[in-house]
Amino acid sequence: MNKDIPNSSIRAVEARGLEKTFGEQRALRGVDLTVSRGECLVIFGPNGAGKTTLLKILSTLVKPSAGSVRLDGIDIRDKPAQIRRRISLVGNQTFLYDNLTVYENLKFYGKMYDVADLENRIREVISWVGLESRLHDRAGTLSRGMQQRASFARAVIHDPSILFLDEPDVGLDPHASAMVSDILGNINSGSRTVVMTTHNLERGVELGDSIAILDRGKVVYQASREELSKADFRQIYDRYTETGR
Repeated sequence: MNKDIPNSSIRAVEARGLEKTFGEQRALRGVDLTVSRGECLVIFGPNGAGKTTLLKILSTLVKPSAGSVRLDGIDIRDKPAQIRRRISLVGNQTFLYDNLTVYENLKFYGKMYDVADLENRIREVISWVGLESRLHDRAGTLSRGMQQRASFARAVIHDPSILFLDEPDVGLDPHASAMVSDILGNINSGSRTVVMTTHNLERGVELGDSIAILDRGKVVYQASREELSKADFRQIYDRYTETGR
């Protein structure tokens, strides 16, 4: 569905020297990050490490104080409107309209992005998140877990090439949280790039092709999944973050 599919040799995400200051507080301190097209990068870090700020900058919601970001080879400062059609964000805020049904929400966002064959696309994405039976229920009547599922459907309705997930399982019960990994498997065709933050070390290591640790505004560790086990990563995480000091 994506128009102008980017060349596979181009990095999906390339951030250089990212800094962000809020008053006297430095949230990011020179972050460098590269994500290949089709890769799933999972970013870990304690509260206050700068994870949400980083994703807000990458998804064009917040401007960096310094540094640059290129998504699919395009500088986000040059063509922000074009970039926003290529990306999507799922976080604690669902971006759903409570008074609209799930179907109406998806139709609204689909029309906003000029999605072709929208009715079939709605049926496709709603099946990925397992909400067929609640398609015509108002979003505000759904449980938190179901709202998050609908949020995933909303996020991929326009087939973005890059999907940013900011702790998508926060506030969910264990069953709903486990379902996040299933949904990711359904929506990721292998060509979609995913950048996700999470506190769940075990599930994050399972989902990611590569992992990074952000601490006090800096990337302090990065590796591919093949380089470590879950047990190893728990020790590595404690070593590189304030939780282990």
